[in-house]
Amino acid sequence: MGLLIMVGLVGAGAAAVLMKSFAQGALAVPAKMADELGLIVGTDPVRRLVPDGSPELRRIAEAVNALADQRRSLQEDVEARIREARLSVEEERNRLAALMSELSQSVVVCNLDGRILLYNNRARLQFKAMSDAPAAAGGGEMIGLGRSIYAVFERSLIVHALESIQERIRRQSAQPVANFVTTTRAGQLLRVQMAPVLSSAEGGGDAVVSGFVLMLDNITRNFEAETRRDQMLHSLTEGSRSSLANLRAAAEMLEYPDLDAELRERFLKVIRDEVQGMSRRLDDTANAFADSLKTRWPLDEMLGADLVAAAQRRVEKKLNLPTKLEEVDPEVWVKVDSFSLLQAIGYLASRLSEEFEVREVRFRLSSAGRLAHLDLIWSGQAMSTETVMAWELEPMTFAGESSPLTVRDVIERHDGEIWLQREKTQHRAFFRLLLPSALPQEQVEAAAFLKGDSRPEYYDFDLFKQTEASHALDDRLLSELTFTVFDTETTGLNPSEGDEIIQIGATRIVNGKLLKSESFEQLVDPLRELPEASTRIHGITPDMLFGQPPLAKVLPSFHAFAEDTVLVAHNAAFDMRFLQLKEASTGVRFTQPVLDTLLLSAVIHPSQESHRLEAICERMGVHVMGRHTAMGDAIVTGEVFLRMIPLLAEMGIRTLGEARQASEKTYYARVKY
Repeated sequence: MGLLIMVGLVGAGAAAVLMKSFAQGALAVPAKMADELGLIVGTDPVRRLVPDGSPELRRIAEAVNALADQRRSLQEDVEARIREARLSVEEERNRLAALMSELSQSVVVCNLDGRILLYNNRARLQFKAMSDAPAAAGGGEMIGLGRSIYAVFERSLIVHALESIQERIRRQSAQPVANFVTTTRAGQLLRVQMAPVLSSAEGGGDAVVSGFVLMLDNITRNFEAETRRDQMLHSLTEGSRSSLANLRAAAEMLEYPDLDAELRERFLKVIRDEVQGMSRRLDDTANAFADSLKTRWPLDEMLGADLVAAAQRRVEKKLNLPTKLEEVDPEVWVKVDSFSLLQAIGYLASRLSEEFEVREVRFRLSSAGRLAHLDLIWSGQAMSTETVMAWELEPMTFAGESSPLTVRDVIERHDGEIWLQREKTQHRAFFRLLLPSALPQEQVEAAAFLKGDSRPEYYDFDLFKQTEASHALDDRLLSELTFTVFDTETTGLNPSEGDEIIQIGATRIVNGKLLKSESFEQLVDPLRELPEASTRIHGITPDMLFGQPPLAKVLPSFHAFAEDTVLVAHNAAFDMRFLQLKEASTGVRFTQPVLDTLLLSAVIHPSQESHRLEAICERMGVHVMGRHTAMGDAIVTGEVFLRMIPLLAEMGIRTLGEARQASEKTYYARVKY
């Protein structure tokens, strides 16, 4: 029995070993296939199963590989379609950017919360003109992506216009727009046209208003011109009423035949005095309101050389008459109605060609103070003044074109004159057109396009998805917030001992993008001596600060620029100390949250010895430019901060409150100034 029991136990053990070996052999291949299948699904879609094991397992592996190939093909097709769609959207976006930048009208697009989503360069320049401190903020405290349009317009005005638009939409109006005129804080008049931005409703219902477009025209000058014109008419009518009464009375008295000589002479003197007074009043009114009288004809400012070039092309194309240039001053600007003026020049050239067989004309342009001289020169026989006068008074008809205007009408429209002059020594003559000159146009708009990238980012459609958060600011994700990244240059390193700010530079981060074009940069007069040691660091000299505004005038503009944003700076405690020490004297308080890239660097890389801005840039691959200038350091700090946001997210620091709490736990948070 013992032997049998022992043999049975040995047999059972051998059977167990065989069963275990069989089980491991049968399950190992499926387990390996499961692991590889997980890699295909999760991280490596190109990976394929290696057929192994039983014929059934091999067939399963081949089927899985076929499915993986099919899945990969579908993924590649989807990715290709996404790339095509992205290219199409990018192309449309570039077209819109080009169109918006070239529009002569100011355009601002907002969401229903009044946050600015898009604006063109014309709007930026117009808001700069409305700014209380255009040199400092450049209008940036009034307009910018993510900023509120209610900083410019009353909320009730916008709400009323939106209600009017929605009522027109309900009535299925063909043009659901609203128009209104408002006054800015600077006292300027704006004519505003509001149009809705419509989005498709869920469930295929009627479109709903998701935002609005504002088209702005500054009508301050037009209003002032109309007012001046009304004043002119009132001055002429009321001022002439008494003179006419005196003239009428004197004329009636002179009708008496038995009036003695002394009284007759007295009444004649009254007539002479009143006539002289009326003449003087007319001259004074004409001189005082000359610009207002001219506004009934729209005249555009253009470079004189461009006008001459256009005249050359017109004469050569319409008349087949060769032209040449003589002295053309490249600095002369004129204020003209180019269409009618080119008609007049072409008409004169055609009469010269037809009646005097002139075979070539020349152009000359020069400046004469407030006027510009445009000469049309030819060689040949002389003409009489009667001929010139006849040409001036006949309606212009030449080369198949006709106009009811005469040359005299065109010249009078420009408040100019036309002369005929002869150069006897050279046996030639010329018509001289006296035209109003204009000041050279400032190159602000061109500079705005050339600054930074080829076309500045003035739009961000992702902001359409944002609404006012219901949570406190600390609960907002860093990726959702708007930041003002700033830096200061100072006279020294001791704010509590009298050192002052001499430069502030700032830029904005909106929707995860650093908007270099939306910037604030201003030198500040410290009202104290500037040490040479500080000049060697930042390069700012006392001459550069001469005539600059003091901090009391700059801080309100910077405060408006940074309003409703989170402040970001490197070693922010230093910069904020300077601002805090000025609260009592300026009344400006910066109460918004502050993030410090120095502290955040210590959170992300606690084992690193240096958290200087240069060291952080080297670690994060940020190119350093404009170091130790307020604007340059602000831009670099902004680039660093954008790279920090995803690194903080990997550490579980996603909201503003979490970032502030983590910063407060670092050693550097204890540094005081």
